[in-house]
Amino acid sequence: QVQLVESGGGLVQAGGSLRLSCTFSGVLFRLYDMGWHRQAPGKQRELVARITAGGIANSADSVKGRFTISRDNAKNTVYLQMNSLKVEDTAVYYCKAQLGVDFWGQGTQVTVSS
Repeated sequence: QVQLVESGGGLVQAGGSLRLSCTFSGVLFRLYDMGWHRQAPGKQRELVARITAGGIANSADSVKGRFTISRDNAKNTVYLQMNSLKVEDTAVYYCKAQLGVDFWGQGTQVTVSS
């Protein structure tokens, strides 16, 4: 069974930075595609960034040039470096692991103040 635990969320001023971490408990982390999604109040959950098992990364247009996803297979961890944060980035951020089926973390709150 896969368990995902996110950390690193918090309150930051606009223009600031945060780094989210997602620790994967289970086997064969290196085979999973990993992603970060977010859900703002009253909105649908949306994909923020994704990195494949092979290390190919992509991100949503709204965060391109500001957010970077990476993974460390030795630590079973995926990261989301968030720079130049905007108020509209405020949301609960969720980690997802995908290998045929999807596993989700519990989410971590990111709040960006003006």
